[in-house]
Amino acid sequence: MITKNETQYTKDLPNKKLKVVREFNASIERVWAAWTESELLDQWWAPKPWKAKTKSMDFREGGFWLYSMVGPDGTRIYARIDYKTVTKLKNFFAEDSFCDENGNKNSELPEMKWQNEFRSTPNGSQVAVEITFKNEVDIQKIIDMGFQEGFAAAHDNLDELLAK
Repeated sequence: MITKNETQYTKDLPNKKLKVVREFNASIERVWAAWTESELLDQWWAPKPWKAKTKSMDFREGGFWLYSMVGPDGTRIYARIDYKTVTKLKNFFAEDSFCDENGNKNSELPEMKWQNEFRSTPNGSQVAVEITFKNEVDIQKIIDMGFQEGFAAAHDNLDELLAK
């Protein structure tokens, strides 16, 4: 029987951090691939009915992922994730920012620093993400934009993909 996993959030306002933990019923290798290969990311990253569409991806230290979230009406919201460190099957550190279609950062929206940790568990794998912000206002802005609901929905998409 497959259990329904829940995305757990912890706000640490004094340290300007948002922590996100989710367990997946799949091997660390499959979960890592889903987080690091654009063909797989495009299948789960956006909460339905939105879709993620990669423009370019170079998953390595110094590389970046440029993608858009495409709404049902064709609206596109672009983002860029710059990879700073990568330790295969263990973790990666990246800077995430909203941008235009060419990857030029939008300074009016919050930037986030993501530390992603991957661990094997008895039932599969756990991904723990610690997101650091410049200030508490930016954390609240991201939450108000629907980050928690959207990321949990994307994780449900990933569960579906991993079950295939």
